[in-house]
Amino acid sequence: MKPITQQEITDYVEANIQNFHQRRLEKLQKLTLMDVIKRKNPYLFKAKNINTAQDFVKTILDAFLSSQEEGIFGGFLEELAIFICAEVYGGQKSSAEGIDLEFETDGIRYIVSIKSGPNWGNSSQIAKLRDNFGKAKRILSTNRSSMNVVAVNGCCYGRDRKPNKGEYWKYCGQEFWEFISGDEDLYTDIIEPLGHQAKQRNEQFMQEYAKVINKFTSEFIGTFCHADGNILWEEIVKFNSAGTAS
Repeated sequence: MKPITQQEITDYVEANIQNFHQRRLEKLQKLTLMDVIKRKNPYLFKAKNINTAQDFVKTILDAFLSSQEEGIFGGFLEELAIFICAEVYGGQKSSAEGIDLEFETDGIRYIVSIKSGPNWGNSSQIAKLRDNFGKAKRILSTNRSSMNVVAVNGCCYGRDRKPNKGEYWKYCGQEFWEFISGDEDLYTDIIEPLGHQAKQRNEQFMQEYAKVINKFTSEFIGTFCHADGNILWEEIVKFNSAGTAS
């Protein structure tokens, strides 16, 4: 075990966080209004009593971007976790299906599936996780029959009061970051570096965001608003959900 320094973490984050900001911006720039409307629930927005074109556009765009950003940032945190574990325990990115990280310490081989937060999947997805863990364990046991293999679902934030799930362990938040680093304070130490150039990057993003709001609003009015200004909800629902004509 080789403890990682705060400077090493800071250097890594500052060198790589720009990829998150760049991907976030690129996703925004590539969006079309129709793509966003197709992917969001029109009934929800009607139920929220949205009556103006700009409110509708802003609401669906914000909801869409939020889910996208969660996925992009989750990928960044996964890479950060792998980097830290590699520095401390010699961990490496796994090639096994559904497994993100492998490392060995105190005679135990850990196989880790990394998720953003604790509430990441439904029953089918959790069953798939168990299946992936089982397959990886069998392969490792075949290669080294005496190896003690432990499966872990690691979550970058949140809590789980019952970490023992039978076939695997679930470590969230502080427990996860300590598990891969041996440092109980790591989960708070990584916060400060994540803000590197955040203000400048967000200002750039918001400039593009404003342009997209204006562009989408104009397009929405021309496509889904009556001449008197009312939103044509039936047309939105038809575009979103109508069956393909035979």
